[in-house]
Amino acid sequence: MRAQRFLTMIEEREKAGDPIKVSEWEELLEEFGIGRSSFYAMRNKLLGAGLITSTNKEYRLSELFSLDLMDMARWWWTAVMGNDPEKL
Repeated sequence: MRAQRFLTMIEEREKAGDPIKVSEWEELLEEFGIGRSSFYAMRNKLLGAGLITSTNKEYRLSELFSLDLMDMARWWWTAVMGNDPEKL
């Protein structure tokens, strides 16, 4: 649930034109009521999954997750199911 809330916070702040800064980590710990290691474990999982990026010292939503899903769907459609890639 924390990760989902963090993603929502990133989305809302990004839309408002005020992305969450990496330097705000202490405030985020208080917001979530967690320790530093728990926060960074959650953040690293989101980064690793391609759901967020940490660019220019700001957290933003990433398109990598969507691109990976499209690649996986294409692979499944052709390699596993044996379908014509043109029919995807």
